[in-house]
Amino acid sequence: MATRGLFIAGTNTEVGKTRVAAMIARSLVQSGRRVGVYKPAASGCPEAADGLVAEDAVALWEAAGRPLSLEQVCPQRFLAPLAPPRAALAESRRVDAQLLRTGLEPWLAASEVVIVEGAGGLMSPLSDVDYNIDLAAELGLPLVIVAANELGVINATLQTLITARARAPKLPIAGVVLNQATQRPDDASLATNAEELAARCDVPLLTTISYGASTFDQPVDWFALA
Repeated sequence: MATRGLFIAGTNTEVGKTRVAAMIARSLVQSGRRVGVYKPAASGCPEAADGLVAEDAVALWEAAGRPLSLEQVCPQRFLAPLAPPRAALAESRRVDAQLLRTGLEPWLAASEVVIVEGAGGLMSPLSDVDYNIDLAAELGLPLVIVAANELGVINATLQTLITARARAPKLPIAGVVLNQATQRPDDASLATNAEELAARCDVPLLTTISYGASTFDQPVDWFALA
């Protein structure tokens, strides 16, 4: 694959993948790179006058400076807030497994670096025959794992790393981003989760993100990682 890229995955849903992916895209744009953004499939998309809108895709597109078209950011969109294959079934449709892959091609041609955001955790179904990890393995882009800074993150992150290595042993793992998506004032683990992850993971803890922050707590050379 000629173009550099990163595949953004989460330890679960609602851990801040889109926030992190958009921040990475924005950082790369600010460093002068031509950035592509791709969300292979999205569900839970609200209806607008001209069809379903993938809000995650909008956030990515805006962060990257609106390259190509919003339709190309996320070509497969579904209404129900379910895993994409089940959301598609609710509309008497199916996720196009081939389009999950070919949808990346315009971005490879137009960009120096592409940020791909998965849907849910690594073992969340993406099509009738694919999980997120399967697409990530086929694309071969280094994996960035987004983990929510909360009690239980150690287990969730280590299980995600185990899954990645078991299902896609050749896939490079760039590291982990610890993201505090909610305040959680009573969660004592917030003070030690980063230290624990750094000690227990055999991949780098790339950076942390404080609650409400618009930049990474520690700078990262995302282009070098891609």
